[in-house]
Amino acid sequence: MTRDITPAGSPATGAVDEAFAEVRASFDRFCLAAGIEALGTMMEADVTMACGPRHGRDPARRAHRWGRARGRIGFHGGKIEVERPRVRGVDGREVTIPSWETAAQEDWLGRWAMNLMLINVSTRRFGRAVRLPEGDVPAPPGSGVSKSAASRRFVALSAARLADFMAADLSALDLLVVQIDGLHLGDDLVLVAAIGVDGEGNKHPLALVEGATENAATVQALLDNLVSRGLDPTMPRLFIADGAKALSKAIRRTFGSAAAIQRCQIHKARNIMERLPKEHHAPTRRVLRQAWELDDADKAEKLIRNLARRLDQQWPGVAASILEGLDEILTVVRLKLPKELRRSLACTNIAENMMGTIRRVTRNVKRWRDAGMALRWVAAGMIEANKGFRRLKAHKQLSVLRAALQARHDRMTINPVAHVTRAA
Repeated sequence: MTRDITPAGSPATGAVDEAFAEVRASFDRFCLAAGIEALGTMMEADVTMACGPRHGRDPARRAHRWGRARGRIGFHGGKIEVERPRVRGVDGREVTIPSWETAAQEDWLGRWAMNLMLINVSTRRFGRAVRLPEGDVPAPPGSGVSKSAASRRFVALSAARLADFMAADLSALDLLVVQIDGLHLGDDLVLVAAIGVDGEGNKHPLALVEGATENAATVQALLDNLVSRGLDPTMPRLFIADGAKALSKAIRRTFGSAAAIQRCQIHKARNIMERLPKEHHAPTRRVLRQAWELDDADKAEKLIRNLARRLDQQWPGVAASILEGLDEILTVVRLKLPKELRRSLACTNIAENMMGTIRRVTRNVKRWRDAGMALRWVAAGMIEANKGFRRLKAHKQLSVLRAALQARHDRMTINPVAHVTRAA
């Protein structure tokens, strides 16, 4: 009788096969063992390429084996110990093993730390977030999952990303709109950020500077940074700000007296309402909304001036506040933009949305030690917000904005006196 001598399967050998036998009980350990064995195979291939086959006699070899040592590589948010071969050249110096260098230098730990901290996992809970307390992958001292280790990695990676963010070239961006807004983090700490909208409606976080107050010097530093990185100051753009006089002053100093500035209508209405009693809120808000919805800027201005005249008898300060910066409040109306595009560009909602993400990212920070810490965290929040940005709703109408800005720029360049008179 013929006997089947075909083996049923290969003999179980190595750490992977042993771990696979227990995979149902410990999938984490199986993945760890498989990764270590795969890395060991890659390192042995690198050693063979440098030293030749084991026990071989090759007079042309560049190095020879020099025992083994233990090192640490990143795994699942922390570090694990792995035994690696050592190689020395014929000159007696240590030779690096490419696969080991790649595994050891890969910045997975920094990415783990930043990702978890950006979703509000505190450093105290970092170890539990990446290693189960009852899991099969141990987390002994030195495994890199402590709060101090996570904090160090976050600081290093966020500082590197801040440097890249503040040095990125802006010359290739076709920016039509720049929004500027401030974020108050303390009594003497204000961060001013800029976000741009290009001709396709895509949004881009641009820059971030710190200051003690939201004054002209702080805003000027922000604008100088934008220009130094390639933002052409001669191109007509629409600047949207929250209404601070320092912003308008710095914008005109950098981009010319004819720069198109739109003050945030939401900020303006909010500031007016805060100074009026409740019985005046509804009629005042109704008049402002009606004025901003008009297509005729002169009629809109007349409505607002009539509102200020009615309030002047009882609330002269509020009336003066309504008229202050009136020309900048109606910039998008004077540009004769479509109504849907006006609604998107008449306020700083894009910047406010980004500020909301920043506040969510930084809500675990209880004390701002210095401006450097604030810059790192807020820049990380801006980069995080950028991942969720969508195109401007009225992006198909941005060609109208481009043409209107160019026409306004040409008109103001030819007759700057009219612009100065109206702004006054």
